Amino acid sequence: MGYYKELLDQTRIPRHVAIIMDGNGRWAKAKGMHRTMGHQAGVITVKDITEAATNLGVEYLTLYTFSTENWNRPTEEVNALMGLILSELEEELFVKNHVRFRMIGDFNRLPQNVQDKMIELEEHTKHFERMTLVIAISYSSRWEITNTMKLLAQQVQDGVLKPEEIDERKISESLNTFFMPDPELLIRTGGELRLSNYLLWQCAYSELYFCDTFWPDFNEEEFYKAIYDYQQRERRFGKTSEQVVEKQLENK
Repeated sequence: MGYYKELLDQTRIPRHVAIIMDGNGRWAKAKGMHRTMGHQAGVITVKDITEAATNLGVEYLTLYTFSTENWNRPTEEVNALMGLILSELEEELFVKNHVRFRMIGDFNRLPQNVQDKMIELEEHTKHFERMTLVIAISYSSRWEITNTMKLLAQQVQDGVLKPEEIDERKISESLNTFFMPDPELLIRTGGELRLSNYLLWQCAYSELYFCDTFWPDFNEEEFYKAIYDYQQRERRFGKTSEQVVEKQLENK
C-alpha cells in the first residue's frame, strides 16, 4: 500500500473527481515516439486510476478525453484517437469493477461506430452502482453552456418556462452533467495551469490540483497524493473559517 493512501481520511473521500488527462503527446515525444503511442500509454493509466478511484470509494470520476477544440488537430491524430477510444472501451473493465459508464459532450460529432459503442456500453452497465466513470468526449464548457442557454430560451419561447424561473439550480439541471454532483476536486496532469474549457460551471468551487507528471506516468500513488492534498484544504464556499467550524460542530 502506498504512502499517501495510508494517510487518507476514508470519511472525506471526494464524491466526484474530475481529471484533465494532459501530457500524452509530450510523454511520447520525450521518448522519441509518435504522439499516438502516448495516447495508447494513457489508456493504461485510465484503467489503473479507474480501479483506484473505485476501490477508494469515489462515486463519480470524469475524464476529459477529447475536447471540441481537439477536432482541429491533424486528421491522422484525430482518427487514431477515435480508433483508440473505440478499441479500449472494454466492457470487462466496467463489469469487473461494477462501474457504470456515461458520456458527456457533442455526441453527434462522433463517428457512428463510436456512438454505437458508447450507447451499447451505457446500456450494458446502467445497473452498476459502485462508481460512475464519465467520459467527456467532444466536450467543452462553452459548447455545453451555449446549448443549455438555447434549450432554456426555447422553453421560454414555448411557454413552458418563465424567465424568472431560471436560476442556478435550473441551469445545473439542464447541463450535460445533470445526473451527478459538481466535482469537489479537479486534477490536471502535465504541468499546465489552466482549465482548458472543462466543466467551468461545475468547478466554480472545486479544489484545483496541478502536477507536472505526464498522464501516462500518473499512477495510483500520484492519485492518492492528490486526494491527500485535497483533504488538507478548508472548503469555505465564501464563508469564514469560523463559520465553517461552527457548521461542523452543529453537524456532530
